[in-house]
Amino acid sequence: MPLKKTKPGGTVRFPLTAILFVSVLAPLVFLASRGMHSATVGLKDIKNGSMGQQVLDWRKQQAIQQMQSLLSNEVLDIIKNNTDDSGPLSLNLGGRTDLSSSWILDQPGGSSEQSQTMSDGKEVTAPVKEENAIGTQRVNSKDEGLKDGGVPEHPQIPDTPTKLIRRQLRQKRREKRAIELVHQDNEAAVKLENAAIERSKAVDSAVLGKYSIWRRENENENTDSTVRLMRDQMIMARVYISIAKEKNRPDLYHDLAARLKESQRALGEANVDSDLHHSAPERIKAMGQSLAKAREGVYDCLLVTRKLRAMLQSADEQVRSLKKQSTFLSQLAAKTVPNGIHCLSMRLTIGYYLLPPEERKFPRSENLEDPKLYHYALFSDNVLAASVVVNSTIMNAKEPEKHVFHLVTDKLNFGAMNMWFLLNPPGKGTIHVENVDEFKWLNSSYCPVLRQLESAAMKEYYFKADHPTTISAGSSNLKYRNPKYLSMLNHLRFYLPQVYPKLDKILFLDDDIVVQKDLTGLWLVDLHGKVNGAVETCGESFHRFDKYLNFSNPRISRNFDPYACGWAYGMNVFDLIAWKKKDITGIYHKWQNMNEDRTLWKLGTLPPGLITFYGLTHPLNKSWHVLGLGYNPSVDKSEIENAAVIHFNGNMKPWLELAMTKYKPYWTKYIKYDHPYITRCNLSE
Repeated sequence: MPLKKTKPGGTVRFPLTAILFVSVLAPLVFLASRGMHSATVGLKDIKNGSMGQQVLDWRKQQAIQQMQSLLSNEVLDIIKNNTDDSGPLSLNLGGRTDLSSSWILDQPGGSSEQSQTMSDGKEVTAPVKEENAIGTQRVNSKDEGLKDGGVPEHPQIPDTPTKLIRRQLRQKRREKRAIELVHQDNEAAVKLENAAIERSKAVDSAVLGKYSIWRRENENENTDSTVRLMRDQMIMARVYISIAKEKNRPDLYHDLAARLKESQRALGEANVDSDLHHSAPERIKAMGQSLAKAREGVYDCLLVTRKLRAMLQSADEQVRSLKKQSTFLSQLAAKTVPNGIHCLSMRLTIGYYLLPPEERKFPRSENLEDPKLYHYALFSDNVLAASVVVNSTIMNAKEPEKHVFHLVTDKLNFGAMNMWFLLNPPGKGTIHVENVDEFKWLNSSYCPVLRQLESAAMKEYYFKADHPTTISAGSSNLKYRNPKYLSMLNHLRFYLPQVYPKLDKILFLDDDIVVQKDLTGLWLVDLHGKVNGAVETCGESFHRFDKYLNFSNPRISRNFDPYACGWAYGMNVFDLIAWKKKDITGIYHKWQNMNEDRTLWKLGTLPPGLITFYGLTHPLNKSWHVLGLGYNPSVDKSEIENAAVIHFNGNMKPWLELAMTKYKPYWTKYIKYDHPYITRCNLSE
């Protein structure tokens, strides 16, 4: 049956033979098209005598035989005519309506009709749009050269001007489309990057927890899906209870309220599926049915959204309140002395004052002023912490007999410190304990801090003003009311030349550090004329001067760089000769007097230290001093093990119960837990 010719712009009706060709034989035509193309060219060349007696390639013969056995002569003629013109027959019948570029006739208006006479004398016509006439380019024998051992392919047929113009237009359309796709790809990439940035910002400011969208279920074998489902149901139940009450639906209100109580009892305090009550599946099913009824009866998208937003804001306020309470309690715990350490101090004090005066002296007192030895300054009121600093330093020293410890405490702990080190001398090292209250030169007329601490304004600030009436109130400023800021032990570090006038260099240590390596190399470090040798802490932007000082004050902004690098107190090498030349203590006094109203910095020793030693600090290698074990749970283990000194700065001190468990063994291994005094006070690891 021949194809019917329709009017221009109409559709083309294909007979059953054409449908079978497309659906059944099209794959075979696709596989054999290139072979058929070469075969038909070869047959024409044989007929024209151009190849003489040359035998066709066996693949071409096989393709011809297969095609002849499957297709009728009419179809074969169409294929020959198509491949003669534009190469292999395209099977993209959905996107391309032209079977051969030789069928296209120019029509005004940008469209053309295709016609081809079949062997039965009938015509096949179909309208084709110019934009879809992609076609394949003609192979040029000059460009292709010779194939099959120097035998030329079909002779070159010159293209008409119309075809050349059409080919150029197609090429331009392809280039334009490619540019558009590249542009779209770039825009899509930028949109994805911006979306990722926004998501990351949201995650940084969020409190990650059970319902975080970033939670990876595969990291936890027990995904606790039942617990999460029950919690989600309870949230939606509260929403619908509120809506049912507003819309006067008491039946739904009481039903959901009853289901909510049942789910709360079944959930209890469970955080994992294994802790759920055995009735949980039944409660989930019942709650699901009640929620379905509520959804059908009172669902209002806008109202549900408003209720959920209100619940979210309420939960956010609760989280903030709990954070404040947590901060308050952690700071309160950091300020307290554990019962065990208080017991130890009291027992040691009693034992010390029961000793005869001649037994209260330490040996090797001649080493205390020898500048050739390695001298340490340690100011502490914690007996156990001070013992760890001394023990860890001596145990890791290559020449312990050359190490001298100058320990200063207050009068309350003076007896305990002496008694402990009389019972537990630091091996071959030298130790001396002093009472800060016996430094008669350290008085309010000489020291600005003492004068300020005795002032009525400071007492008002500490003991009356802004006193928190609730647990959460005032927690943000609580850290500035820590008792250590009231103690002169904390400010004594600015008077080292006055305390040790015969020494040239001294190593200052905090009582919350642990020494892991020999420290004698620090005395060999060239400070290049600077006074202070310390490890810088400005690896992160928030450890710069603008974190500690008030740069809105012109006195600060005129004299200091807000982006200057901060450094750590806790392990510092001080050149006392350079200290005296630069009059470091005088600089400290000047700035401390300016800050009497606490407008330059809050209370503490690091801000005045940054000011006093500004431009006079030499950076040490970071491996000498690793910080953060009192607040940062992600300090790298290799950094800790390679460090000479590790510092438990922060609220989570190793002698407190809130200390981080994974860091505590670095501290406890230097304590003798079998000591009689420690055993009696129930101190344990």
